[in-house]
Amino acid sequence: MNLMMFPRMFASHDEGWAWLMRVHPSVPRMYFLYALPMSLIPPAMLLYATSSYGEHILAGSMSMREAWMLAVLFFIAEAVMVPVMGAVIQRIGAIAEARPSYHNAFAFAAVVPTPLWLCAIVLFVPSLTINALAVAIAVYLTGMLIYEGSYRIFQVDNEGKSLLLAGSVLAAGLVAWIALMLMGFVAWGFAIA
Repeated sequence: MNLMMFPRMFASHDEGWAWLMRVHPSVPRMYFLYALPMSLIPPAMLLYATSSYGEHILAGSMSMREAWMLAVLFFIAEAVMVPVMGAVIQRIGAIAEARPSYHNAFAFAAVVPTPLWLCAIVLFVPSLTINALAVAIAVYLTGMLIYEGSYRIFQVDNEGKSLLLAGSVLAAGLVAWIALMLMGFVAWGFAIA
């Protein structure tokens, strides 16, 4: 993926998204060369944060063994979530009688969580306030990507339909993200028990 096109995806219904649809990377290529490497960032940053200042994570201490277990579980969940969200996005298109191909829905599902993946880099800073702010900004930017990309992915011209689709995708994504977080915390609870 050309990272120079990525900023254009926030500001335009067309520019960056049109490039992505024109380049048309295959699902396996997008998955193995973009989604999986990006999915490694949060687990890697969790491991870094644990090794650097583990006693400050989640207001308690976490051993490296627990961090590794949580990181592996989190990575697996992220790796599964991208193709699942691609299928969900494809089904959501039926709401507005716009049904994208799985290929396009998968590309959308692979690109949209980029701000969430990248916000984990803020774990270099051992501040809960800064990390919470980074997550809030990442959720906002993800919403912007969903809104801008829904025009191109679902090929709708109507603002109302686009808002409906973007809201539906955002809601499904937030439910998936919350489920991912809860799964991580439950796994962490079992690891330290």
